Parts: sequence; C-alpha cells; structure tokens
Amino acid sequence: MKIIAIEEHFLTEDIRAAWAASAIGTEGTSAFDRGEIESRLDDLDEDRIALMDESGVDVQVLSVTTPALHNLDAEVSVPLARRTNYLLAAAIAKHPDRFQGFATLPTAAPEEAALELERAVKELGFHGAMLCGRTRDKNLDHPDFLPMFAMAEKLSVPMYIHPQIPQQVVRETLYGGFNDMTDTAFATFGLGWHYEAGIQFVRMILAGVFDKHPQLQMILGHWGEVVLFYTERLKNLSRIQTLQRPLLDVMRENLYVTPSGMWNELYFRHAVAVVGIDRVLFSADYPYQYRPGGAPRQFLEQLPISAEDKEKIAHANWYRLTGDVSR
Repeated sequence: MKIIAIEEHFLTEDIRAAWAASAIGTEGTSAFDRGEIESRLDDLDEDRIALMDESGVDVQVLSVTTPALHNLDAEVSVPLARRTNYLLAAAIAKHPDRFQGFATLPTAAPEEAALELERAVKELGFHGAMLCGRTRDKNLDHPDFLPMFAMAEKLSVPMYIHPQIPQQVVRETLYGGFNDMTDTAFATFGLGWHYEAGIQFVRMILAGVFDKHPQLQMILGHWGEVVLFYTERLKNLSRIQTLQRPLLDVMRENLYVTPSGMWNELYFRHAVAVVGIDRVLFSADYPYQYRPGGAPRQFLEQLPISAEDKEKIAHANWYRLTGDVSR
C-alpha cells in the first residue's frame, strides 16, 4: 500500500537567516528546530529517505516549517519564496518517486503570492501551497488574501493551513504567566497552535471566502485543529452569519483533514463522522513526530476499516484531490 504523507517539513539556511534578520522572526518557535530536528529539516536527500523507509512512508509532500515567510517583509519574502521553491523543485527532480511539493508563498505580498502559486504549480509541478495561518496581524480571511484563494481555485490545487503561534497579545492573555518554557509550549504544541489554525479556517467560512470561491479546497492537520470536535456548536453560527451554505456543508465540501502524526483511532473516527472517509488524507508531521518503529504505516494498517478505505487515506484521496501525480 503506497503511503503519501502530506505535512512533512524542511527548512533552509536562507530562511533561517531571514528569520534572524527580521524584527519578528519566529516569535520563539525556532527553539523547536534545533539538534536532531534541525539536521532532519535540512536534509532533502538519502538520510530523509532512509527514515521514510523505516516509517513505511513512500512519498513526502514537502513544505517549509512554520512560520515559513509569513512574518517577513514583502521585499524579502518575494525573492526568498522563489528561491525556496526552486530549491525544493531540484530536490523533487532528484527523487521524483519519493518527494512532491507544496509551494512556499510570500503572503506579505498577496498578489505576488498568487503569481508564485501559479508558477510553482504550472512550472514546477507542485500540488498546492502550505499556509501558516495569519500574516502578522492579518487573519486568513482578510480581503487582501483573496487573490491567493482565487488562484488556488483556478488551478484546482489545495491550500494547507498549518499552525502558527498566536499573536503576542493572545499569548500573554491566554497562555502566559507560568515560565518562558511553559508559556511557549502552551501557546504552541500544547494547545495554542491548534486553536489558532482551526479558527483561521472558521474565519474564512464566516467571511464568505467559500461563497466567493466555492470550489476552493483547504486542508487542516491534527484531525481538524480542534474545531472539528466542536461542530455541534459551530453549526449554530449559520443562523447568525448569512452564508450561501451552512457551515457544516462547507466543512464537508471544502475541507480535508490529516492526522499530523497523531495516531489516535478515536480522533480518526470523529473526523470521518464529520467530513467522511473521502476527505481524510495522510500525514506524519516529519520530523517533529518521527519515532523509530514504523508507527505511521502501523497506524494505518491496524485501523478497523476496509482495505479500500485504507487505500483512500494512504493515497487515493490525494490523487483525486490533486489529479495526476505527474502534473
């Protein structure tokens, strides 16, 4: 069974230097990218492939780790996005059977980001883009970002919303007051990352982004970034905010979800109950969730579902979403 994992990260020295030169940088999250994680993020060759083999993953869809270029100025991020996408295209060309790509976009310049998405898909063969939620103080539903979403819809490629740390005022109010390490962990992998990403998607629904672009397809990791577990409450927003379709219908028609290395059957069952088996994709969140022992393939193989449904999660849903892998 061919397994394609679609939230698998890398990083470049070029981006690290841009983060270091930025007044905002990564807002503390680069502390998670050191040591063994750092070396695995940097590698786009045989060492990465060896760990893929050990995990039972056949293909990684590669993307820059959070916060990507979202905190950088336009004049820095536009050329950096192009260089990064060329670098990734070269790695894919070297290992075309093992790697695919999500575009890195200069979201501080949304019109340029739309053009870079078009170039990355048409010229480099990428299969969409990875977004890291907000761009500084602008949430994903901001009108400035509509050109990106229009282009994704036009190209029939998905956009993946990856977590980013909440804004500083939110961190201080909701996640602060313990110690630096606990505050940062609480605001990121402990909980904050996941509320942040899920809320970005809900904001897009409430702002009517999917009314304007009804064929736009988004992806959320971590089994739907919390909000999938609160559909019983969220659906009531459709009575308040005027939308062309109920909120739950948008989730079932415009959203795909992945595990992001959270090998939890209960979460899987809930995701299927909300969006359906045809909208579940596979991801291992490499290198952050990598552990020796082949857990990604083991999780999929042990699920008490049909072989056909396992194939859907492993690769068939991805092929249907993105079209021919040789695009």
